[in-house]
Amino acid sequence: MDKKFPKQIPVFPLSGVIYFPKTNLPLNIFEDRYLDLVNDCFRSNKLMGMVQSKKENNLVYKVGCLGKISDYQETSDGRVLINLTGITRFEITKEITNQKKYREFEVDYKKFHKDVLEPEKGTIGYDNLKFMEKIKKFFEKNGLMINWKEFEKLDETHKINTLSMIAPISNEEKQKLLETINLNDKTNTLLNIIEFYSYENTSENETIQ
Repeated sequence: MDKKFPKQIPVFPLSGVIYFPKTNLPLNIFEDRYLDLVNDCFRSNKLMGMVQSKKENNLVYKVGCLGKISDYQETSDGRVLINLTGITRFEITKEITNQKKYREFEVDYKKFHKDVLEPEKGTIGYDNLKFMEKIKKFFEKNGLMINWKEFEKLDETHKINTLSMIAPISNEEKQKLLETINLNDKTNTLLNIIEFYSYENTSENETIQ
């Protein structure tokens, strides 16, 4: 695992943006330091990390996702549009001191070695129909339109990662999902979060009436 991916990676810290293995993240790059980062990556192994930044003191969360630049386009006004395809999550071990405009970190992938294996099968302890019913209801209530027919074609890991990434929940809750190691726990965590929001909304409606 560690031989496959670099132990030192450039990282783009961004608040509120969390993405998962096997999902795609389009980015519009316009700041000098991140243009440097993306261009350096594109010229080398095309690998870069995304991690959510915290509100205080330039801090970042310990877990992020390594992605590969799968699409790269320069615009006439100097921006760069890229698509990042998620590969595996990583855990930050330390920040590297460098002379570059962007930040680099030493990372470890061991905890998340299953991210690059075959999709997990038969490990999800939930009733799929009831789960999807709750998910659809929750997304509809929040005005999110999804092509469910296309969604059903995804494997289980991809489904849960996609839902975790786009769900209308807090950044802290998304980070919690990102850090959850196995698919079963991630699914249950997502379900608990959604049920909590649904319960809160129901309680508010009952109070108003």
